[in-house]
Amino acid sequence: MTTDQPVRVMVVDDHPMWRDGVARDLAEAGFAVVATAGDGEEAVRRARASTPQVVVLDLNLPALSGAEVCRRVVEADPAVRVLVLSASGEHADVLEAVKSGATGYLVKSAGREELLDAVRRTAVGDPVFTPGLAGLVLGEFRRLAAEPGTAAEPAAPQLTPRETEVLRLVAKGLSYRQIADRLVLSHRTVQNHVQNTLGKLQLHNRVELVRYAIEQGLDEELG
Repeated sequence: MTTDQPVRVMVVDDHPMWRDGVARDLAEAGFAVVATAGDGEEAVRRARASTPQVVVLDLNLPALSGAEVCRRVVEADPAVRVLVLSASGEHADVLEAVKSGATGYLVKSAGREELLDAVRRTAVGDPVFTPGLAGLVLGEFRRLAAEPGTAAEPAAPQLTPRETEVLRLVAKGLSYRQIADRLVLSHRTVQNHVQNTLGKLQLHNRVELVRYAIEQGLDEELG
């Protein structure tokens, strides 16, 4: 994607006024709103037809749940990023969304600028969470990694030292921008390292990458 192409976004919510308002805010900010949907089944169909880069998704939908929509959309096209925008801040809802493939999770009390920034960051693969929820997700991955029988198989492909360094910081929850600043690299270079690592490990998104890194204990190395 070149810098002059607007990010393609789809908005899914069963409340027309809220859905239209979010779509309008995104369009006014320069995003290309390629589709909207008011129920889960419609969302899956329109996502496949309109190929958005980011889906802004409510969880409480008729026909199919938001988590199921997320799962189906990401399975159909792993390149799609899903940003959940929900009235619920319940931990169970957050974890279900992330396990279904969501890149980020905001509650609907977020302000307009916070939402616009979240969509921009989600488009480049940064995990975006309402304050307090990122720690919850990392904690759950660490809990799962500690359970017997959940450790990932050792990966045959060898990562370069730089890829491993980037992966370690991803596991600690740092954004691409923070990693770039820490390692004195460009944002694009960090993205390239992450994409190369995803390919080598045959993983689909940053959520899977974080879990893999935690299972390998990379978040605990070097303090």
